Amino acid sequence: MRKHSIGSFTKIALNLVLGICLLGIQHGFAQKSTSHSPYSQFGLGQMREDLLPQTRAMGGISSGVRYLSGLPTFNIANPASYSALNRTILEAGMYGNFTQLSKNNNTDQTADFAFSHLGIAVPLSKYGGLAFGLIPFSDVGYSAASSESIDSLHFNKTANGEGGVNKAFVGYGVSPIKGLSVGANIGFLFGNLYDITRVEFPNTINSYYTQLKETRNIRGTTVDYGVQYSKSLGKKLNLTVGYNGSLNNTITEKTDRLITLTDQPNSPPLDTTSNNQIGTRKINLPLKHSVGFTLSKGYNWMVGADFKYADWSNFQVREGENNLGKSYGVAIGGQIKPDATSVRYWNQVDYRLGFRYAQTPVSFHSQKINDMAITFGMGFPLPETNFGRTFSQINFSAEFGQQGTLKNNLIRERYINFNIGFTINDSWFIRRSLD
Repeated sequence: MRKHSIGSFTKIALNLVLGICLLGIQHGFAQKSTSHSPYSQFGLGQMREDLLPQTRAMGGISSGVRYLSGLPTFNIANPASYSALNRTILEAGMYGNFTQLSKNNNTDQTADFAFSHLGIAVPLSKYGGLAFGLIPFSDVGYSAASSESIDSLHFNKTANGEGGVNKAFVGYGVSPIKGLSVGANIGFLFGNLYDITRVEFPNTINSYYTQLKETRNIRGTTVDYGVQYSKSLGKKLNLTVGYNGSLNNTITEKTDRLITLTDQPNSPPLDTTSNNQIGTRKINLPLKHSVGFTLSKGYNWMVGADFKYADWSNFQVREGENNLGKSYGVAIGGQIKPDATSVRYWNQVDYRLGFRYAQTPVSFHSQKINDMAITFGMGFPLPETNFGRTFSQINFSAEFGQQGTLKNNLIRERYINFNIGFTINDSWFIRRSLD
């Protein structure tokens, strides 16, 4: 007699993943921002790449990533990698950051954490691989204050941004020819971005606080695609060359404007002076391109590099906002595992290191805003279960970076981003023989 079964450890892990999934859904509806960047006020905010902790730790390389430690990996950024899957992979994790903002001689520090990703990848044997999940797409989190006057009327003004856009995706990858793989992800974007301006009149008796809140509701569908070619070099080395990009996706932005009056800061509104829908418009997302490679030796080591390009020139900015431009970036990284057969635990750990540099599409005060970071991470293996068919890993990554500059009266942003992810590899639906 034969039957199909799922490993008992995976059932426990599914409960864990379900808990993180509920947290992720809650985060999606709450729209809690994890960005504290002043430059997130432009466009759709701070963009979050489709990267898991494993690849973030290596500078964000992704185009040519197909295997890690000699085993297929879940690489959302290039769906062509799904065709290599030979086990079901469950991924879930958390994201956090510490940010220091500096301008002139003033500094400010912030910290936050939130859900980062949830994904499941399923092998389909000779028919390739299927993947689906939920990841952040972008978020907004900025704050500014100023004192102004009109004739003899003095007032204080604060501007804040918050909220985020999430992406639910489903993808498929297949290998039609030996060594060559192709794949695509279909993403569904949803979320709200809030821009809140408050005005108070400190020297005017019996004055009200006025608040203007603009809500941008984002909805739309995106299509990303990828290609990989993998080839053995001799008996020990493997080379994978990859490309991934996006179509000229178009999404919808619906904007509402609400103006209210209060007698105290952050208190319930006393009156609503205006509540109307500004309108609905289409937004063109940029054409993105990334090309890269990885060179690996089994489970021992891997190195790789990516070159990334995106053209935001056709993005429809809001009235009074600076136009966005072209973005260029490079990522370099790799990992090493000292000895997977060693009885010493630290010899079985994956050690990862990388560097990335990008010219962002944002220009402010005629100054291009650049972003750079040194990255590192570790992959901690957990004991194998289910007779070796189930093995898991805790992945940690950290990015020490800087965005912006102190020149031209701008703000310098120094940050530490960290990601913690839980990876489960399991063989589902194994045919067993029973007496």
